[in-house]
Amino acid sequence: MTPPEPVKRGKKPRATTVTAQPAGQVQSLTRGLTLLEYIAKANGSIALTDLAQQAGLPNSTTHRLLSTMQQQGFVRQVGELGLWTIGAQAFVVGSSFLQSRNLLTMVHPTLRKLMESSGETVNLAVLDHSDYQAIIIDQVQCTALMRMSAPIGGKLPMHASGAGKAFLASLPDDKISQLLHKKGLHSYTPHTCNSQNLKENLAQIRKQGYSFDDEEHALGLRCVAACILDEHHEAFAAISISGPISRITNDRTTELGALVIKAAKDITYEYGGIR
Repeated sequence: MTPPEPVKRGKKPRATTVTAQPAGQVQSLTRGLTLLEYIAKANGSIALTDLAQQAGLPNSTTHRLLSTMQQQGFVRQVGELGLWTIGAQAFVVGSSFLQSRNLLTMVHPTLRKLMESSGETVNLAVLDHSDYQAIIIDQVQCTALMRMSAPIGGKLPMHASGAGKAFLASLPDDKISQLLHKKGLHSYTPHTCNSQNLKENLAQIRKQGYSFDDEEHALGLRCVAACILDEHHEAFAAISISGPISRITNDRTTELGALVIKAAKDITYEYGGIR
């Protein structure tokens, strides 16, 4: 029988800290793209030391990465202080995304998933700036016999629909006042908002992140909606879930509101790059 080897005493080896790099990523490229994002968020220009601090990198590493991106035209130095700002090549690359995106192609799979998870009809509406109405441009209907029947191309009133009120809540108060003064507040049902409770309603929409049409456009119909933002942080489209009051009960409203908020946020990021 072989006796066990004696335990060697002495200094323990120091632990080596290794920062794990996500699989499939190139560290220098990831760092460079991160710097590009920080420069973009600086809304103009930023000093190298500030940029390095935000990125958690040494000044020397930051300067080396910036110099490489500068040679490719993605960043440039401006002013006597040598601040860093976005270069023309970044715009060229970014503008190609604007040319290639297609809202309907991008959003339709999300509409279908929302219909399947909610069991209700899901709509995509855009804001018509010419007369400030919400226009339905895409729809995935649910399979239930009793369902929303608004047609593609149909217009929804701003003050009495889920999508419309979501758009209104995104506008400044002075613009809302001008708009409502021009278009008026037609009463579609006894539940349609008047000027006083609409103001309170819009404040609630801004707070909770989604709108709620409680039989305000058609009796027996309820709808929840949330806005999609473009790259300028402006609401230009909205996703809504519509159905009869018998299925969209008070208990389900918050649940469906959370679904449209998440869908709108996901599309906002995919379409405009805004988290």
